[in-house]
Amino acid sequence: MPDTVTKLTPEAADFLARYPDTRHLDAIFPDLSGVIRGKRYPMSEFGKVTSDGLAFPASVFMLDTLGQSHDPAGLGFSDGDPDRIAKIVEGTLLPVPWAQQPSAQALITLQEADGSPYPYEPRNILLSTLGQLKALGLRPVVAFELEFYLFDRERGEGGVPQPPVSPLTGQRDSGTQVYGMDALDGFSSIIEEIGTACEAQDIVTGAITSEYAPGQFEINLHHLDDAMKAADHCIFFKRTVKGVARKHGFQASFMAKPFLEQAGSGLHMHISLLDDKGRNVFDGGDDPASPRLRHALGGVLETLPEAMAFLAPNVNSFRRYVPDIFVPIRRCWGFENRSVALRIPLGDGAARRIEHRIAGADANPYLTLATALAGIHHGLTHESDPGAPAEGNTGHAYDPDLPFRPRRALDRLSETKLLASYFGADYLEAYVACKHAELDRFESHISQAEYDWYLQAD
Repeated sequence: MPDTVTKLTPEAADFLARYPDTRHLDAIFPDLSGVIRGKRYPMSEFGKVTSDGLAFPASVFMLDTLGQSHDPAGLGFSDGDPDRIAKIVEGTLLPVPWAQQPSAQALITLQEADGSPYPYEPRNILLSTLGQLKALGLRPVVAFELEFYLFDRERGEGGVPQPPVSPLTGQRDSGTQVYGMDALDGFSSIIEEIGTACEAQDIVTGAITSEYAPGQFEINLHHLDDAMKAADHCIFFKRTVKGVARKHGFQASFMAKPFLEQAGSGLHMHISLLDDKGRNVFDGGDDPASPRLRHALGGVLETLPEAMAFLAPNVNSFRRYVPDIFVPIRRCWGFENRSVALRIPLGDGAARRIEHRIAGADANPYLTLATALAGIHHGLTHESDPGAPAEGNTGHAYDPDLPFRPRRALDRLSETKLLASYFGADYLEAYVACKHAELDRFESHISQAEYDWYLQAD
């Protein structure tokens, strides 16, 4: 039972009234790499945590993908690793529908001593960027689309993941059947439970697609005129997919490129902007690309080179950028063209939007969205020119202006002046230091390829 000393917040009291058998609370957050971390609290501390908050070391937002602290920019060992107060984010206290025991979960956000948002938290980076758009009288409408793989729990030779055995056919899929209905039918129990679990968390999902590789799927999240809530839903959705897959004996992964010979998984964002009267400012009437839409496109394209370090946060992320496989590798835009970085989909003027297609599914949704909105803000305030829309296949050759290697991307981010005005120069310095340390650690391992290539050449 929850403690009776601390008075429950209205949200917490309502949650317990709806879910009186709850056994524990997971206070969670995604770190800079999108890895979900947190603490699990017994119900005896439910009231205190939901009302008063909890203490969390501030360095948790500067861990590498494996959870290692590298003291980037002196955050960790050098400053004594101080705590910050972490508060439950209002509106995120939700059930965990796939859990074996009735459970609760909630996002937390860190605060400074004066109550201001902790500046090294990705969610607060997005909050700051949204504030700059709000000052222009604009509110983003955002929808995320995420691709993911289902894997067999049993690994193949050398620990390589394997596509799952279809419950429908009893066979392991080996070929690509994009939009294939048999693949959806084969895994319908998992897909349906993901949908039901999302519904229980008030996360509205849309179209479900069998994607471009065996075991790969895409599920669309519904558009929201609250961009922060859209990003929060993205985090809960990823946790849901992984949790439901485990329950069914599979592993779900948002790894950007698990197989070199198969399609990677992307994180696509659909973005439009509403003014203070609720009108879409990208709607140009008879003009398919209004001046404000063009300015927004130009700003995002201008920021892409420095944003790549966020859109592709690790070594594997960059393996996704391969020619002629519907992954953007050039800085361009176009109408109804899936080879471009920024696609303008079909639809009437009121639904005019930008589909940002370059980020991998492994990217942190807060930072990814923040880069796009920063670019949009920059484009609108500087009247950036995106150039002419691209036609035909633009994915046949790499853009020399985009960094397609991790250290090159980090170097571009280090040199930036533009994103620093949105993210803060201190945050960029810490992020780059953390990711360089992670790369150092990755490169300290000798791969099997090195033995295969160089052992005999000695």
